[in-house]
Amino acid sequence: MSKAPNAPKSGPTPGFLVWRLSLKWRVAVDRAVAPLGLTHAKYSLVSSLYGMQRAGRRPSQRELADHTGLEPLYVSKLARTLEADGLVERVRDEVDTRAVRLALTERGSEMAQQAIELVQGLHEQLLAPLGGLAGERTGAFVAELTALLDVPIGIDNAYEPNEE
Repeated sequence: MSKAPNAPKSGPTPGFLVWRLSLKWRVAVDRAVAPLGLTHAKYSLVSSLYGMQRAGRRPSQRELADHTGLEPLYVSKLARTLEADGLVERVRDEVDTRAVRLALTERGSEMAQQAIELVQGLHEQLLAPLGGLAGERTGAFVAELTALLDVPIGIDNAYEPNEE
């Protein structure tokens, strides 16, 4: 069996490390926002909505799904739950009646601010080895992650090992 081109000789693969880091961070955020009645996924929605609203936007569920990387059906389910909790308003788009626009309620905005403060403190701790949120190494790390996230995933990009 052949190895992937330029594969490290030993140790974990980059994919494995990204997977482990994403799980570690997800669990850490879940624990940080749990006292507010949020999960990491709910936090992703309310914090994103908070930022978008501050920029004068009222996104559709689809736009929020694209922004967060969550599946549209999952965003719809979370938005309904957040609406039932009194944190989000869901309103049919006036132009495209298939679309649902989202906005934080006053309570949702207050909750988002609290959650963002908690998570920023957590991120400062998690990024301490790289110099914290404002660290130069953190900036480089963000640039590298952004470059990886910008690569489209498709069948043409799939790795196919050579059979020898």
